[in-house]
Amino acid sequence: MRYLFSTKVRVVLIVAVLLAAALAVTANLTGSTPGDLLVKGILTPLRSGVSALTDQAEQIYSYIFNYEALAAENEALQKELAAMKENSKDAESIKRENDRLRDLLELKKQNTDYELVDGYVIGRSSVDWTKTFTINVGSDSGVAEGMCAITANGEVVGLVTEAGSNYCVVKSVLDSSLEISATIAASGYSGMVQGGYTSDQAGMLRMDYLPSSAVIRNNDQVVTAGSTVYPRNLILGYVVDAGFTDTGVAKFALLKPAADIDSLEQVFILTDFDEG
Repeated sequence: MRYLFSTKVRVVLIVAVLLAAALAVTANLTGSTPGDLLVKGILTPLRSGVSALTDQAEQIYSYIFNYEALAAENEALQKELAAMKENSKDAESIKRENDRLRDLLELKKQNTDYELVDGYVIGRSSVDWTKTFTINVGSDSGVAEGMCAITANGEVVGLVTEAGSNYCVVKSVLDSSLEISATIAASGYSGMVQGGYTSDQAGMLRMDYLPSSAVIRNNDQVVTAGSTVYPRNLILGYVVDAGFTDTGVAKFALLKPAADIDSLEQVFILTDFDEG
């Protein structure tokens, strides 16, 4: 036991001497004292750890800063895109209105006797076979029940069935209860036009009481025959199909409405015209 202890002591002493010699040599070469080297040896790992933490913190800060900058930029781009879309919608709306005004000028040029009041659709209703919409002009503007509603280029929209001071309700041509005396423009065959009767004819018009001998062609234009309510030659629709009634003694024709009722924005009430 004494021998073993003595050996350990010798080893420790030898290591200490060698370490002291190494520190002395290093001190001579670097100009640092052994104490300095010892302190540096202890602090170097700590400094490396602090430096690594600092670098990581800087990276996290940079990421957060860049993320916030990108988020702000994205929000600004989203607002700019929304504004561009809104401007595009406004431009399209203005273009549509200009087109309608040009059509209206042409209509007035061809029909100088027409007195028209324009209004915008503010509500719609559709129940069973009835189909109506409300516009923002009424009796204060000279609108009354029984007046015809048309588009800017002379397509029949419907009939005013109710007129308030600042609004009116229009029963559209798609309503099955509205009957209009009509003529196939190319051939002169006459009949009555109503909204489609069955579900598979929704959105269509039907012209009845045509002669069984009538020659009816697709795309034939159907116009108003003329009355105290509807002037002559207002456009109702175009033939897409024809056939015989159940009795076989008359023909009917299915029409695509000239006016796109479901997308109407502006309509014109015909308050007066020359019936002759």
